[in-house]
Amino acid sequence: MSTGRNLDDVLARYFRDYLSRNQAAMTLKRRLDELGIGLAPLADHLAIRTDKIDRRAEEFLQFGYSFSETLDYTDWYAKVYRKPGYPPLFIDQAYEGDRGKTSVIPQWVAQFGDRTLHHIAVRVEDIEVAIARLQQAGVGFAGTIIGEKGGPLRQIFTVPEQVNGAPFSVLELAERHEGYLGFMPPQADGLMRSTVLTGA
Repeated sequence: MSTGRNLDDVLARYFRDYLSRNQAAMTLKRRLDELGIGLAPLADHLAIRTDKIDRRAEEFLQFGYSFSETLDYTDWYAKVYRKPGYPPLFIDQAYEGDRGKTSVIPQWVAQFGDRTLHHIAVRVEDIEVAIARLQQAGVGFAGTIIGEKGGPLRQIFTVPEQVNGAPFSVLELAERHEGYLGFMPPQADGLMRSTVLTGA
């Protein structure tokens, strides 16, 4: 079996696990399935929380993903890994020591582990329209859209799904323009705060 087929199987397993515990994503997938599209082809990126980024990335490096960039925030950081033809991986962790004490990531990892997705970002053409349609289907959103209208990247998280009374995963909508494929640290930090402000 080819490396690509093995990676497809690994990602399909992560998608199934995520969808089994995220109603917002399942609502979107059901609608896409009606058109024969499915969720996977629209995935903009996948996010994993961990306590050791380099260790966690090893699973994907063996399939041809490679390190792309590091993004720094106040109390956490992320490394992005890319492989042509597949969604980028955004793997994040809290800084060690005093700097990371205020991060929500260690508590999340302690509760849910790092073998599951924190979120899938789905690329949309018009984020306001996508929000309105999903709200009509009962999906709630945390905070407001991060990123300026007409800018290269606009994003929003759904209200976190609850597992055993704790915030677990979110679905992200991402609207991109100008061919921009990167990540903007201030925006990612704003997304993280949007779920904290709603009790996440």
